[in-house]
Amino acid sequence: MEIKPVNPIQCGPLTIGDGRLTLIAGPCMAETLEVCLETAEFLKNLTAELNVQYIFKASYDKANRTSNDSKRGPGMERGLEMLAEVKRRFDVPVITDVHEHEEVPRVAEVADVLQIPAFLCRQTDLLHAAGESGRAVNIKKGQFMAPEDMLGAVEKVRSTGNDRVMLTERGTTFGYHNLVVDMRSLMTMRSFGVPVVFDATHSVQLPGGLGNASGGRREFVYPLARAAAAVGIDVLFTEVHPRPDEAWSDGPNSLDFRQIREILTKVKAIHDLVGNI
Repeated sequence: MEIKPVNPIQCGPLTIGDGRLTLIAGPCMAETLEVCLETAEFLKNLTAELNVQYIFKASYDKANRTSNDSKRGPGMERGLEMLAEVKRRFDVPVITDVHEHEEVPRVAEVADVLQIPAFLCRQTDLLHAAGESGRAVNIKKGQFMAPEDMLGAVEKVRSTGNDRVMLTERGTTFGYHNLVVDMRSLMTMRSFGVPVVFDATHSVQLPGGLGNASGGRREFVYPLARAAAAVGIDVLFTEVHPRPDEAWSDGPNSLDFRQIREILTKVKAIHDLVGNI
């Protein structure tokens, strides 16, 4: 396999793929402004302390919840107001999911990075709209996708003239209610010349594992994140919540502040070591 040099991309004021480690993190859902601000403040200070770049993440709408009765979020307008306030108050770039191509122009007014959810990584109109926005685009690899097949998604964005693309590994379906991570996918997707992201918290999710909601195995976030850093990543993605057991979405696989400090410290050390070998 030929591993091409990564094409660094701009995400707001940050450059991704130039050798520095970046953290994408925040609550799964933009539950309240207070939760967003509390999380962003902690992570902004932590990443500054560890010399890691930071992008705040929260979704204004979780459109693929297990149950019809599950909370989905504040909606686009209120959610974008929250993201804009985080961006203004802490001077950090922000990323959020887009689910429909009609949403893209409005979301691109606020978000520095548009995220394509894993289940939508083949949606041509959505990928084209995201590319045409001119914003950086993070495409999550579908749980049903081989890593080599993600080149097609990258090319759909690039066809718009936008080369600011990165790809995220977030586990592959393994039987019912379980995901596994094939670390080879990080090398495969990096061979496309794009920065690669490891989503350490969604990779330990148990989709639908609680019957009316998804479960998770939080204890496996730490070893998987370390393994990914050893293989080589540009970005670590984690869901972080001040009180994960109270989170409206993905609480079982979210990290609290103590856990993300411990994990990010170790991942940064491994990332720096691998980068110097």
